[in-house]
Amino acid sequence: MFNLSRYFSTLSFILIVLAAGLLGPLYRHISIQQMTTLAEDRNVAMARVFENSSGQVLIALLGNSAGRDAESLRAAVSTQELRAKTVALMQGTAVIKIKVYNRLGIVVFSTDTSQIGESKLGNEGFKGAIGGVVTSNLTHRDSIDAFEGTRAEVDVLSSYIPITGEGKTVEGVFELYQDVSPFMASLNRALWWVTAGLISVLAGLYLMQFLLVRRAQGILREQEGKIKAARDTLEIQVAARTEELKRANRQLEGEVGERRQAESRLNYLAYHDPLTGLTNRRRFIERMEESIEEAGKRQQRLAVLFIDLDQFKQVNDSLGHTIGDELLIAVAARLSEHVNDSLGHTVGDELLIAVAARLSEHVRLIDMLSRLGGDEFICLMEAAGTDDEVANLAEEIVAAFDEPFRLGKHELFLSTSVGISIFPADGLTVVDLMRNADSAMYRAKAIGRGRYHFYTPEMTSEAQDKIRMENLLRRALENGELSVHLQPQVAGQSGKLVGAEALVRWFSPELGNVPPNSFIPLAEESGIIIKLGNWVLREACRQVMQWRLSGFDLPQLSVNLSVKQLERPEFIDTLDDILCETGMDPAFLKLEITESVVMAVGNAFNLLERLRNMGITLSLDDFGTGYSSLSYLKMLPVQQLKIDQSFVSGIGKSQGDEAIICSVMALAQSLGFEVVAEGVETEEQAAFLRHLGCQKLQGYLHGRAVAPAEFRARWSIR
Repeated sequence: MFNLSRYFSTLSFILIVLAAGLLGPLYRHISIQQMTTLAEDRNVAMARVFENSSGQVLIALLGNSAGRDAESLRAAVSTQELRAKTVALMQGTAVIKIKVYNRLGIVVFSTDTSQIGESKLGNEGFKGAIGGVVTSNLTHRDSIDAFEGTRAEVDVLSSYIPITGEGKTVEGVFELYQDVSPFMASLNRALWWVTAGLISVLAGLYLMQFLLVRRAQGILREQEGKIKAARDTLEIQVAARTEELKRANRQLEGEVGERRQAESRLNYLAYHDPLTGLTNRRRFIERMEESIEEAGKRQQRLAVLFIDLDQFKQVNDSLGHTIGDELLIAVAARLSEHVNDSLGHTVGDELLIAVAARLSEHVRLIDMLSRLGGDEFICLMEAAGTDDEVANLAEEIVAAFDEPFRLGKHELFLSTSVGISIFPADGLTVVDLMRNADSAMYRAKAIGRGRYHFYTPEMTSEAQDKIRMENLLRRALENGELSVHLQPQVAGQSGKLVGAEALVRWFSPELGNVPPNSFIPLAEESGIIIKLGNWVLREACRQVMQWRLSGFDLPQLSVNLSVKQLERPEFIDTLDDILCETGMDPAFLKLEITESVVMAVGNAFNLLERLRNMGITLSLDDFGTGYSSLSYLKMLPVQQLKIDQSFVSGIGKSQGDEAIICSVMALAQSLGFEVVAEGVETEEQAAFLRHLGCQKLQGYLHGRAVAPAEFRARWSIR
């Protein structure tokens, strides 16, 4: 039986709690908001008073703060003068601390002298103030007064206020801390009395209504008993009449249903992908064979569109195969919005034409969408018209991935690459058409992903050339065709040799000098990079130790690591064997990795931590071109950042590139990272980097990558 009084009591209690819990905080929020506005205005007024009384000294300190350390700032005469004036102004006010930041986010003055030299470049309040906007934040903290007195628990409103120069430009930022503890204490007392009064009023109303509810509950119970008795009688009569019919039908339906389900399930599994519900490879090939035969008779064109998801492996590696499967289901559903999976030739061309007439003008009718396996899908377009019509369909498929996929709490952005082959121009068999569409898909990926490409005969010859180069590369290691060259790294200030990066070079008797950007990606794709990378590491270490024994010491050796190497479970053991075999001290070895490599390896953090514990230096290569997340960077156990040459080349040409380099240097200094700039080709670039405090330079200005003998001949005399 429905218990009205219990329901009312529970609901009333919840409402009383909600009312007290909502109205009290609402009153508190409004009061704090009003107080914050008033306190912020006071902070701004105080800042202007301070700026007007010490304007010249303040601007001079901001202008001369660049490049100075904390100790020199504390000892500066202008700092002492500002402190005396500041303390005098703060007498009798609620302001307990004042800080001044320069445009780089460095504290150049503070009433708490221990904070001078700190950086808040990434602070949101600082960013707003440097852009000319006053921002404030209310906090409860353990704070120290302006006179270096005792610490106390206080409520503080901190305000970031821009400092403007003569040209109304923002030269720096004030941060004022105002003690609002008296107001907060008064507010809490008022809030307690308001809440208590509210609860008392609500409780009184509850007691009055509860008596009425108890009376209504008694009437409801009496009526509910009568209704239940009548309902029970009727249910018994109906159940007795229907049970006999159910028994007779149940047996017959069960036998027929089981047989139909079994047949349907077997037929479905034979021709459909169980994950996405699309037709499978077997059904696609059968249908394509039928379509090729029919198209040959009617002298019609067919189009095969090979669809592959870009970087789908990263989804599985980072989020797990469960999310990956959910994503494939979502992809199939989205593709199906642009693809009409017909029921076969039995439906007839007339039905296909009728369905096509009802599709939107941007969606072209195709006859089958199938999943081949993994993240590969394939479309068959019968009676394909012009290349433009096929291209329109491909554009629709690519555009279907513009919107993100939302799977639970995950929002995933994907792109797809589409390769197209046409019957009969690009092949007469299923095998030829699928292979050529696959080749066209890889060409689409190679030129930038998220696009489509038609097959051309040149792709076949390129594929053959690729296979030939791969075979030659496999033999190159055995035949001694590969060599390790070294490019110098010099100290930014002195130009002294501080290290070298090992780079592999290939001279093939058949191909001549093969550039690294041609064979390195091939080595990555084919898996040769594992053997190649280990060989480069071993050969470079051997060369360095040979030099050391003969009296030429290279301070540090840098070697690039591939994602394929890090993915191997035996990599650490292999590296340890190389170090023992060559006698190389791990302290003189630096391994360079890219952000994309770290993201691609599931246990990258643990591996890098093990490498660092071995004494090896870790460098994040091509910094700024990948993820470059600050929170992510703080987690990586790296000691060095390498500024990518794409930014270095913009020095003197692009203010954006120069700003990025300045930000990277500031970030590296705040996190304690060493910085190497690569691609330094001019003295102008070197001077700019030296001015920012870049520790190491690498590029053609100081030397190209050369053979070990030439490298030693040049640098041993310096």
